[in-house]
Amino acid sequence: MSVRRLAEKQPPSFAFSPDNLEWAKLQIAKYPQGRQQSAVIPLLWRAQEQAGGWLPQKAIEAVADLLGMAKIRVLEVATFYTMFNLSPVGRFHVQFCGTTPCMLRGADGLKKVLERVIGHENEVTADGTFSWTEVECLGACVNAPMVQINADYYEDLTPEILTRLINDLASGRVVRPGPQVDRHLSAPIGGETTLTDPAIYAPRAEAATVQESAPNPPAAGATDPRGG
Repeated sequence: MSVRRLAEKQPPSFAFSPDNLEWAKLQIAKYPQGRQQSAVIPLLWRAQEQAGGWLPQKAIEAVADLLGMAKIRVLEVATFYTMFNLSPVGRFHVQFCGTTPCMLRGADGLKKVLERVIGHENEVTADGTFSWTEVECLGACVNAPMVQINADYYEDLTPEILTRLINDLASGRVVRPGPQVDRHLSAPIGGETTLTDPAIYAPRAEAATVQESAPNPPAAGATDPRGG
């Protein structure tokens, strides 16, 4: 993993909005006395959302002040997790999965599309629309290769499909997240291949009939009419 540093250009200040501050206090209250610092990750996430998708230094310091933590401790958290962006991102921020399963399924072709259509990694396009970064596994290996754009996953990609998605987003067209081929979620491509016999799912009427016709066992303590 490359070294993660704060952006050189920083806004002069940051303060939680009234709604977000109220939300933050509710998160802190979920933890027992003395453990409120455990809320650092959700608070950083909300600060990132408020700041437009990235964490300015002043936002990190605001979270530290709210939790009574040393600023360096919160900075350690922010720089460790790649879910936190330390520099400005585009309106559509693409997280490109470059881990082995995606690479085996052609992710290198997707990376070339991002470099050609958007530009250099961790740079925002001139109009502020796009940015991209390479990340570790996003947990959708069965649908590789894939990317995450803002909060949504786009899976089973090809360079052509990814190019179309980017063009549609740039044009304001609605795009469909999830698998981009004819499959439902992580179901097999081409449809079901096992347990396809309709008889498996047919009502078990015959079994029910046999069960109903079976004699009831004698009650506890009853005498067997045959003796014994």
